[in-house]
Amino acid sequence: MMNRFILLSACAFLCAAAFGCQKADVSSGGPTTALSQIPADRLNFRYEADVPEPTETAKSTGAETNAAIQADFDARRSGENLDKVIASPDGKRIVAVYHQQADLPSEFRLDMYSADGKLLKKMTSDLMAVHFPDTIRWSPDSTSIAFVAMVRSVQTNPEAQPTPANPQPATDAANVNTATEAEANSNVDANANAQVAAEPTPVAPAGIMVFKTEQIYLANADGDAVKPITQNDGLIYFFYKWAPDSSALVALAATQREWQYLQFNAESKGEIYVPVGRLRLVEKTGRERRLDDALTAVQPVWSPDSSKVACGYDKQVRIYDAVGNGPTQAAIPLQNQLLLSAQAFDRAQADKLNAEANQPTATPRSNVQSSMLPDPNTLVSFNPIVALAWNEDNILYFQTAFIKRMKREIDSVTSFPRWHRLIFSPQAVQAR
Repeated sequence: MMNRFILLSACAFLCAAAFGCQKADVSSGGPTTALSQIPADRLNFRYEADVPEPTETAKSTGAETNAAIQADFDARRSGENLDKVIASPDGKRIVAVYHQQADLPSEFRLDMYSADGKLLKKMTSDLMAVHFPDTIRWSPDSTSIAFVAMVRSVQTNPEAQPTPANPQPATDAANVNTATEAEANSNVDANANAQVAAEPTPVAPAGIMVFKTEQIYLANADGDAVKPITQNDGLIYFFYKWAPDSSALVALAATQREWQYLQFNAESKGEIYVPVGRLRLVEKTGRERRLDDALTAVQPVWSPDSSKVACGYDKQVRIYDAVGNGPTQAAIPLQNQLLLSAQAFDRAQADKLNAEANQPTATPRSNVQSSMLPDPNTLVSFNPIVALAWNEDNILYFQTAFIKRMKREIDSVTSFPRWHRLIFSPQAVQAR
C-alpha cells in the first residue's frame, strides 16, 4: 500500500513539473517583473478547473439604432436602408451600415455621421462591398475604424453605367424627389424644403483599392483615408480584434479554396458553417506576421497590456508575443489536465443525480484512485476549447464545450460548457 502511495505521489509530481502546474518561486529579493516583459516561452502557469465564468470588460458596443440618422435616411436617402449604427467609444462619431435596394443581401456600405446625426463622409466607394458587418470595430482610442470589404458583385453605381448621349449635371436624388413633391403639394413648408436642399449628400469616394476576396480596411474618425491594411488576394479575413492600445489587430484568415470546400461540406450535412483560419498579426501600417500555421475556429484574444495574443486549438492553448524584436510563442498542452478535471466533473454530476434519486453510489468517489489517465471516450464533459477571455494580465480564462450548429435550430446542441483558467507567472531563474 505504501509503495502504491509513493508511486501515485511521484506521478503527480512529474505531471505537475512537465505541464507547469505549480507556480514558480520568484522570490529572489528583487522587484517583480511585469509579464509584458516575459517572453511567451518563459511563462509558467497553474491550471484551475471549473471556475466561475469571467466577468466581461469593455463589452458594450452601444445601441444599434439612432433616431437622428434614421430620420436622415427617411428624409433624404430614398432607396437606401439603414441596417445598424456603430458609435465610437468616445461617442463623437457614428458609422452607419446600410444597403441599397439593388445590393446583394451580404453586401453593405458605410457612411460616417456626427453624434448629432449629420452626414460627414461617405466612406466606401461604389465599387466596394462591406462583408461581415458584425465584425466592424472601432479602435479603443476612437481614432480608427476597421471593416472587411471586397469588390462589389453587382455594380449599381453611376460610374458603371453607359454615359448618356446628352449628359446632365449630377443631382442628389433625394433633393429631386423633394422638389417634385413640393410642386405637387402647395401646403409643403418651403423653408423646410430649402433646408434639405442646402445639405447635399457627399459623393462616394473613388480610387480605393479593392480585391476579389475579403480584406481588412481602416478609416480615420472622420471617415477619410480609407485604405486596405491587408492586400492578400485569395485570402478571406473573416475575424479580427483590436489590441487594447489600438496599435494592431489580430486576425483569422483562410484561403478562398479552404473556405469554399469546408462550407460545402458543412452545408451538405445540414450544418451552419463555422469559419476556421490561421492566426495573423496585422499592424496599422499594413505590416503582417502569420503567427501560426494551424487552423482554428476559436477567436483569439489580446492580453490586457497588448503584449501577447492567445488562441485555442482543440485541447491546447498557445501564447504568442505581439511585440519585440525576437517574438516567441509557447504551446500549453492541456489534454491530461482536462481529462482529470472532466473525470472529476462527471463523477460529481453522477453523484448529484444519484443523490437526487436517493440512490447512493456503490463506491465512495473519494476512495477511487488510479495511476492511469481516464479513457476520453467515457467522459461526456471532455470537450475542446471553444472560447477565451483575458481580462487580467496574469489570468487567461478558457471555455470547453460541445457545440453543434445546425441550420435547423431545433437540431443545434451546446452541452457541458465549463470555464477553466490558467494563472501565469514568470519561470523561476535557475541559479548557475
